[in-house]
Amino acid sequence: MDSTYRFSADISDIDRAIVHRWLSEESYWAKGRSRATQDQAIDASRNFGVYETISGQQVAYARVVTDGATFAWLCDVFVNPEVRGHGLGVALIEGVINEFEPLDLKRMLLSTGDAHGLYSKFGFEPLDIPSKWMQRVAK
Repeated sequence: MDSTYRFSADISDIDRAIVHRWLSEESYWAKGRSRATQDQAIDASRNFGVYETISGQQVAYARVVTDGATFAWLCDVFVNPEVRGHGLGVALIEGVINEFEPLDLKRMLLSTGDAHGLYSKFGFEPLDIPSKWMQRVAK
């Protein structure tokens, strides 16, 4: 990432309004999510962003749900469509991984419909035994 942008793990840097708009209006996984739900998710997670250095405007976001000792779930990864293709997704995930490396977590999971190539650069791979995993989805 060049000096035009900066990575931050400081929750106070998060532009909650823009993150909510991106996720509730533009993502395929959180479409229609309420602002209250998004704020609750932010408050209960570790949050990361990429920002324009001069304006301070947020251009990318990621959230990690974790116990900080054994497990983490990387989710809500979003790069503003206006700046996609400039390596900001890579910079965002690199920053997140660098934040979690010292914790030596046993497992970090994610789900993606379209960014397998991005995540594989950071060691993510398909589940070894998918049949062992289960989910409970709200109705």
